[in-house]
Amino acid sequence: MNIPDELRYTKDHEWIQLADGIATVGITEHAQGELGDIVFVEFPELNDTVSKDDPLGTIEAVKTVADLFAPVSGEVVEINEAIEDEPERVNSDPHGEGWLVKIKLSNTTECDSLMSASDYTSFLENPA
Repeated sequence: MNIPDELRYTKDHEWIQLADGIATVGITEHAQGELGDIVFVEFPELNDTVSKDDPLGTIEAVKTVADLFAPVSGEVVEINEAIEDEPERVNSDPHGEGWLVKIKLSNTTECDSLMSASDYTSFLENPA
């Protein structure tokens, strides 16, 4: 399973990549594998203010619908519009072209509570 070292992770199986105060957010390879074929993603609105751990949208797969949670607080500054037409990108490239939203951080210290790749690997092996 691919768990990139440069990303940070949540127990809800979201990942973030930080750059210049912006968090790119997606779901992990593990999450997309558990969901199966993704057919639709419900996004927040641009400029929405989100709070850490609050619902951010939903991901609909053939088998189920899952909530997407905000891994950090801030303002939604970009949505991956390509996912609206090709939701299967989340399955084929969850850590790349399958990213979902970008959030301008309002509290950078929230990132300190996210898991490293090795912590996330341990979490998958022994979920608490």
